Amino acid sequence: MHQIIFYPVGNGDTSQIILDNGKRILFDFRHLKQTEAGEGPEIDLKARLIDDLKKADKKSFDVVAFTHGDKDHIENSTEFFELLYAKKYQGKDRIKIDQLWVPAAMILETASNDEQSDEFTIWRQEARYRLKEGKGIRVFSKPEKLKDWLKENGLSVDSRRHMITDAGQVVPDFTLDNDGVEFFCHSPFIKHVDESDDLRNEAALIFNVRFKSGNNTFDYLASGDSISEVLEDIVAATKYHKNIDRLAWDIYSLPHHCSYRTLSDDKGDTETIPKPLIKELLLLGKENAYVVSSSNPIEDTKEGREQKQPPHIQAKKCYERYLSEVDGAKFLVTMEEPNTKKPEPIIFEIDNNGISRGGKAFASCISIVTSSPAHRAGAR
Repeated sequence: MHQIIFYPVGNGDTSQIILDNGKRILFDFRHLKQTEAGEGPEIDLKARLIDDLKKADKKSFDVVAFTHGDKDHIENSTEFFELLYAKKYQGKDRIKIDQLWVPAAMILETASNDEQSDEFTIWRQEARYRLKEGKGIRVFSKPEKLKDWLKENGLSVDSRRHMITDAGQVVPDFTLDNDGVEFFCHSPFIKHVDESDDLRNEAALIFNVRFKSGNNTFDYLASGDSISEVLEDIVAATKYHKNIDRLAWDIYSLPHHCSYRTLSDDKGDTETIPKPLIKELLLLGKENAYVVSSSNPIEDTKEGREQKQPPHIQAKKCYERYLSEVDGAKFLVTMEEPNTKKPEPIIFEIDNNGISRGGKAFASCISIVTSSPAHRAGAR
């Protein structure tokens, strides 16, 4: 049995894939320090992850992937993980990262003198160190800017090609036969790095994560923050290359905390109307599929309709409309499950029969206490 776990970290992102073989892939990390004192409804992410790893007798994650460098995806991560490039980030029971996944943009970002202690700068240094050393890293996309950086540092694309994955390629580190999972990279495109001033939301990691259980496969669309123009590019390119199956989804982790900007340029008064290509993506949801918004609670009030920052109720109504059209199961919000006062991780379990909602996550896929699933996504 495989698991996908979404953690309630407010308007931020942290999720984990635990494979049947015990491998763990963590996407993003947002820990709020006030949770250590029991303040706020968000989860004490640090304590939860340490406890889970201890029960699994592990001191590292097989993969830690940062979809991009925004604070709400990396907050307090440099105090939690062991970094190889500097001794001050080592020891003291820090959690190790066997392989770091980053978009090329995280290596190429510039930082002012005032930003040298910011966490995105620290992770940039770590990613650069690992790439120079030639181990423990996978970089997504090889834009001209990355080629130039490699050359400036006495390296070549050929010497690091085995550590770079482009959009439209499958990550070689996992296979359906050996691990029961594969990662197809949708983004970033080369042009999103070379032609854009935004090296974060326009160049974030987006994957089709395909799971295998028995003879069946299931699809998870995992996205970092993004905008509608990038998603349009993804749909158009995927259709052009006849990989439309890579856009189908049993679970869709929404980009950017249910922002209307991932659907359209116009929020709408009561409901966002998606751009045509985004509509196509939404209609590729499978029967009994789930949509997950990693965000604060979404309120259908005057204040909720007028707020500028996500989540946006207009976007939620759009997603719910198309989820209904494909006979989907449910729209879930991380900070609302099972309630807004004390949210708990949203857990999905994948086995031969499909995808179901799980109960409390323990250290391994073998020791799980499950609740009775209300819905089960069928095998494809």
